[in-house]
Amino acid sequence: MDRIDKILAQWNRERPDLDTSPMGLIGRIRNLALHLSREMDKTFARFGLNNATFDVLATLRRSGPPYALSPSDLLATMMVTSGTMTNRIDQLEKSGMVARSTNPEDGRSFLVSLTDKGYALIDAAVTAHVETQTQLVSALTQEDRAMLDGLLGKYLTGFETDAPKKNSAVDISGG
Repeated sequence: MDRIDKILAQWNRERPDLDTSPMGLIGRIRNLALHLSREMDKTFARFGLNNATFDVLATLRRSGPPYALSPSDLLATMMVTSGTMTNRIDQLEKSGMVARSTNPEDGRSFLVSLTDKGYALIDAAVTAHVETQTQLVSALTQEDRAMLDGLLGKYLTGFETDAPKKNSAVDISGG
């Protein structure tokens, strides 16, 4: 019996007329998200990163050579405001992780690309991140992981097919 079961039992005692089972599911998902984020944040911190800066570097790295994207491409992938994106890019540029350059296809815009320093850092950080994620799911068997992944994917699809109506999508890919 976990903490959520105790809360549900209290509600069932106080309000037996309500089906509180959705509260249990959502409560567990929220609590798991907090635990997972906390552990992943520890990994990011080992590399001088936070979730936001890791996200930018990981997005550039997984885009493939030449590891460069326009700010609008970054915005579309990460679903943050343009002001937030500019701030992230500025921070990473100051630390030597990314560089801005004129877009060869459109001289009016620029590209954000990984520097050698940024490439080396994100490669090390993503390796540690995957190790952390592997540890975080180690309590589940391969079959459990596959089943949970399928169910969560099905559940998430219901929200993402309506994404234009809802501005609640979050990239927790961590790379």
